[in-house]
Amino acid sequence: MKLLLIIPSALALLSCGHVQVPAPPLPQGPVSTSPGAPWPAVTPTPQAAPAPLAAPTQAGDALLRPKSRWVPAAWSDLPGWEQDRLDQAWPAQVRSCLRPHPAFAALCPEIRQLAHADPGEQRRWMMERLRPYRVQERSGASEGLLTSYFEPVLMARRQRSASHTVALYRPPADLASRRPWYTRQEIDTLEPARAALSGREIAWLSDPIDAMLLHIQGSGRLLLTDADGSQRQVRVAFAGSNEQPYRSVNQWLLEQGVQRINPWPEATKDWAAQNPQRLNQLLWSNPRYIFFREETITNPDEGPRGAQGVPLSAGRSIAVDPGSIPYGTPVWLASNGPALAVQRLVMAQDTGSAIVGAVRADYFAGTGPHAGELASKVKQGLQLWVLWPR
Repeated sequence: MKLLLIIPSALALLSCGHVQVPAPPLPQGPVSTSPGAPWPAVTPTPQAAPAPLAAPTQAGDALLRPKSRWVPAAWSDLPGWEQDRLDQAWPAQVRSCLRPHPAFAALCPEIRQLAHADPGEQRRWMMERLRPYRVQERSGASEGLLTSYFEPVLMARRQRSASHTVALYRPPADLASRRPWYTRQEIDTLEPARAALSGREIAWLSDPIDAMLLHIQGSGRLLLTDADGSQRQVRVAFAGSNEQPYRSVNQWLLEQGVQRINPWPEATKDWAAQNPQRLNQLLWSNPRYIFFREETITNPDEGPRGAQGVPLSAGRSIAVDPGSIPYGTPVWLASNGPALAVQRLVMAQDTGSAIVGAVRADYFAGTGPHAGELASKVKQGLQLWVLWPR
């Protein structure tokens, strides 16, 4: 699916453009998961599942992928390997088995059986069944960039009102036949674009910058007031884009000479309140526009589905460049920055339009304002090891 990003500090939120590819539907029928079953999604228009990426090719002792080079490593090379609570990462690994990479499919029964094992037993299994490889650029560089993203929670109404005038839309019927679709400015100003979206409103927000935040992150939760006054929480997930280029709103603000862009979105809202005549310029600086689908939330502890097609896990899922690391791969992540010091097992389960390169990851911080505060601060060095079947 996901919004995302090359973002300095809170710029990490607005220069990443974390918009994901639509996740294909989860498999039907009973699936063993831990600790809970995946939430049922409102099924979008059926889409073919992406073809699985091929296994890496051999080049001497290294394994080559389209955008990376994997160099054999020892378990002792992984910083903090003996200290991580693998049982806290195991649910994310079980979820990857809902749509496993072919290389891991045969291991999934064992992964499920170990869902409630102690961390020591899980660690022994990984060391017996997997082998670590240091992820490098094809040039040999092994240091990269870590940023972070999150799932916003926003107040919304089912019907338009005097206070709620900003719509979130389902994809227009002609989205597939018109590529690229209208720009953000054209959607706001041209009658054909407005007519194509009429009747496709999911919900209404009170602030266009909150809507932009959802467009950047790619998904979010709505505290939704229905027409009868009742309230409930739903998720809006990425369902498509206008395929226009992504432009960072924060970068546009910096080019205008604005000094205070953090914290996002509060600083941007303050600027808009002081410059109401320039609000449209701010919004239209990013031509990319996101369309959503509504999904029911049955397990509030699970995040949105990533590009792999499985729910994301806070602190244990990352977005990667699939040309470097295939979806569903266990990854050892090490980063020691001012915002986040982390050495832990994570799962490659998502991607983003600016998550490009071999040693590049976007850390899913979770849901809500605290996760957003963390995500806005993360822009720091990174080392990665993939854990690949022997």
